[in-house]
Amino acid sequence: MSAYIIADVEITDPVRYAEYVKVVPATIARYGGRFVVRGGRTETLEGPWSPKRVVVLEFPTFERAKEWWASQDYSAPRALRQSASISRLIVVQGV
Repeated sequence: MSAYIIADVEITDPVRYAEYVKVVPATIARYGGRFVVRGGRTETLEGPWSPKRVVVLEFPTFERAKEWWASQDYSAPRALRQSASISRLIVVQGV
């Protein structure tokens, strides 16, 4: 069953974040993941949520998504993202 990592990202350092954008796709692909949404237009329909940049990643399983996030492959890119943004991430199992 597929799983999704959903991120709401507020970029605080665009130059460093651009570096992250270049290096992260290869790490996602190594774990069978792919981008579903990568910073497209958003519009709040209900509630107070006002995301800055929404990213949705799809992985083959919940476990694979968590493996990617905790992996050595992603550790340096994750630190780069964390230094260049304020991020909120969740992982959710699909149907």
